[in-house]
Amino acid sequence: MDFPSFYMDHLAGGRLIIGLIASLHVLINHPLAVGAYPLLTWMEWWAHKNNRPDIDQLAYKITFIVFIVTTTVGAMTGVGIWLSTSLFAPFAIGSLLRVFFWGWFAEWLVFISEVGLILWWFLTWKKANTPEKKRKHIKIGVALSIMSWLTMALIVAVLGFMMKPGEWNQTRAFWDAMTNPLYAPQLGFRTFIALMMGAVFVWFATFFFTKQKRGYEQGTGPRQLRNWVVYRMSHVVLVSLLGTYLFGTWYWSAIPETMKANSSVALLTQEFMSWHGQFQSLLGWTILVFALIGLGGLGSSFLIPRWALLIPSLMGIWLLGHFERAREFMRKPWVIGEYMYSNGVHKDELAFLQSEGLLKHATYAKHREVTEANKVECGKDVFMLACSRCHSTTGLNGVIEKFTAMYGADKDWDSGGMALFIQGMHQTRTFMPPFPGNDKEAEALVAFIQQVRATRESLPGAQSTGVVVAPPPARPAMTASSQP
Repeated sequence: MDFPSFYMDHLAGGRLIIGLIASLHVLINHPLAVGAYPLLTWMEWWAHKNNRPDIDQLAYKITFIVFIVTTTVGAMTGVGIWLSTSLFAPFAIGSLLRVFFWGWFAEWLVFISEVGLILWWFLTWKKANTPEKKRKHIKIGVALSIMSWLTMALIVAVLGFMMKPGEWNQTRAFWDAMTNPLYAPQLGFRTFIALMMGAVFVWFATFFFTKQKRGYEQGTGPRQLRNWVVYRMSHVVLVSLLGTYLFGTWYWSAIPETMKANSSVALLTQEFMSWHGQFQSLLGWTILVFALIGLGGLGSSFLIPRWALLIPSLMGIWLLGHFERAREFMRKPWVIGEYMYSNGVHKDELAFLQSEGLLKHATYAKHREVTEANKVECGKDVFMLACSRCHSTTGLNGVIEKFTAMYGADKDWDSGGMALFIQGMHQTRTFMPPFPGNDKEAEALVAFIQQVRATRESLPGAQSTGVVVAPPPARPAMTASSQP
């Protein structure tokens, strides 16, 4: 609340940008950095131990793809998460930085080490042409795999904390935040799903590098090399699938019941809550497809054609993407569970603001008190402070669209009823935070919404209109009796 609003009306205020960048980062980081790097390191080790230069060459070619993608799109989206959250949710990222300062400092050191190890490992691969150099080179891959996993392990602590801080809400201790109740199950779930998707990626990439007819050294041709990769990646897929299921079940059981109640809305949208059962069926089909791919690969690589691998790849992306969306939505109305609401209002401040008024204590607002003359302007500020973190006016997830669904497009909207709904909406829509203002501010918000309905004008953010700071409340005039 104490930050100016960088706001993009057509993109639900900007939260869509955070979601897109974060999802793309996860879809690259998990299968490639966390999942593929340890598998490629293992392939290099096995090739060295068994004198199989063909496997070593294949691992190098696949590593080239992973290296390019993780050091470009993967690294840039990681930076993009910091930039987008700092712009659109500074209150949340600021609080998390205060709680996890040393955790994020350690993650920064690990990430820098990871980038250095990626460059060192890939760029020195072909120079490791003696047994001694090869052994040292494999150790670099092992260190890289550990650092890639540690990066995720540290960030998962923050993600789990945002849903269920656990003992931290009482102790405010750093280690209680790090070891929150969702940390271990979520870390296990992400580790195994990363290995499962990484194995399918290595398997898929192998089909493109084993098409040539000429054989490799020791008379092992492309068919034998492909069979070798598919057989071993099938084991990784099946074991990881079991781990994903076990840790996923544990993770689900640890989620607070109030957040589970949001699952049907989180997984789809409010309009498609009735499709929840069908989603569960699709989830089952996804697990079944990975199981069939793994079992089929145990027989022959040619039992599973190349195009068929696109199915688990796309379904894995779909599953991981829905997991990220569900995780983000299910914790509503909180941005930090039982501590801070998604609009940046602290739980302990709510009753005070509802009594005193939101505008009176907001840093960036044009007026401190609502009057008939400034009601619409105050409503605009209330919308920015209380609603704009999730809603737009006329764009994505717009309030006009929501009220149109409730009251109709061709009917008059009752302002009194709208104000009552806003003040009590948390009771019926528990995923929305309680309104953090007083009665007059609710009426001002309704007046602003009614004006937007009439004009259909989009709402600019502080990056376009500049920053406005209301003057402090006037001090009471001194009387003769109050003078010293």
